[in-house]
Amino acid sequence: MSDPYNSSSPRSAAAAVLNDSMITTALELPGYRAVRNLGLVRGITVRSRSIVGNFLGGLQTIFGGNITIYTELCEQARDETYRDMVTHARQLGANAIIGVRYDATELMTGLTEVLCYGTAVVVEPQPR
Repeated sequence: MSDPYNSSSPRSAAAAVLNDSMITTALELPGYRAVRNLGLVRGITVRSRSIVGNFLGGLQTIFGGNITIYTELCEQARDETYRDMVTHARQLGANAIIGVRYDATELMTGLTEVLCYGTAVVVEPQPR
């Protein structure tokens, strides 16, 4: 199966400056103005924990507190979807992403979809 996010290179030079400081959950980026809206970008993954992972996670629940095996799984899924979203934005030629959100849906017991999405934009510094 081909990967729709990683199959092409960025379309413009503006995409080269897309870095974490140009990505926000806010609807605007302070000091910049959006000059072009490139649309929705997203990253998606579906994850499950192995039988061994579920067993170890179950043991951790007996003692309470942070269930580290599940925390690590969630962090990996969020990181993967974030990176895919950024790749998608670069392919469109974006130099910023605004309105970033995460969503998760349990597809069936032990199988979860994690989605990271936002709006890809081209921004320019605001005149001072």
